[in-house]
Amino acid sequence: MVTYTNLQLVEQCDKFPYAQTRPDEYAAKVSGYYKFHVEGCASVLGFMLPATVQGFQWPDFWKVDHQRKTVLLCGKTLDERDQRVAKTLAAERQRRHFKILSGWRDELYPVYGPDRSVLVNMERAAAALFGIVAYGIHLTGYVVAESGLKIWVSRRASNKQTYPGMLDNTAGGGMASGDKPFESIVREAAEEASFPRDYVRKNAKCAGTVSYFDIRDERAAAGTEVGLLQPECIYVYDLEVTRDFVPRPNDLEAEDFRLWDIPELQAALRRGEFKTNCALVLLDFFIRHGIITPEEEEDYVEIVARLHRKLEFPCA
Repeated sequence: MVTYTNLQLVEQCDKFPYAQTRPDEYAAKVSGYYKFHVEGCASVLGFMLPATVQGFQWPDFWKVDHQRKTVLLCGKTLDERDQRVAKTLAAERQRRHFKILSGWRDELYPVYGPDRSVLVNMERAAAALFGIVAYGIHLTGYVVAESGLKIWVSRRASNKQTYPGMLDNTAGGGMASGDKPFESIVREAAEEASFPRDYVRKNAKCAGTVSYFDIRDERAAAGTEVGLLQPECIYVYDLEVTRDFVPRPNDLEAEDFRLWDIPELQAALRRGEFKTNCALVLLDFFIRHGIITPEEEEDYVEIVARLHRKLEFPCA
């Protein structure tokens, strides 16, 4: 049986090399990718695999430079750019060349510029094709018991496309264009775990972010393209739950909920039973609540730093 250290749990999500510690590998990786740009913004907004660029049928409002390895979306206004991306992706979905588009969500993700303005919105299922930053929200519901903290965890539905049947945080999900983090977690907690919305609004506490840069492996890809780039920023929330409240599945995203003490959770983490980015959210919770300490964790500094990676692209 595989046993994971806390640092190895982080490394399952934060796979992209760091320029500071692995400069040669970082430079080799970056030089092999195409850089996604939007007209009027000099910043790189995402990394794209050469196979992805070659697989698209690009309309003439895109400029693809194979020598410089750049993909530029042309368009003077946000509305124009949104329409052009939507048209491109709808055609690719119809063509069925990219397997990842079979998970079409009818949900848009924003792409931000360095001034935090939205440059373009694109279908969530296509985000990894362009390597743009994705945003999510996760909630840790916990109970203060005489024996110590206990945390509500969920088990993902067995029919989920990614990480079916694995353990998950109390509630969470992606954050679509136009959504705000707090209202998003209020909605997700109600939809996934039957939390009263007013209770979450009154008691949930924003506890920062967790960020990482993943390279999609077989588990994340779930039969779609492997190797796509997926930088992500997750807004994390803590919610102390009364002892008499029991979360219930509401939208078929979760099969059940269980209230576990910290040793049970740590054992499940070491066995690799949690969805990979959910493990990171739990590690962040353990650090903030003094459960993981530098006296007991030899990789403490690296773990803390890598849970809050400064991403290569502009963020919200």
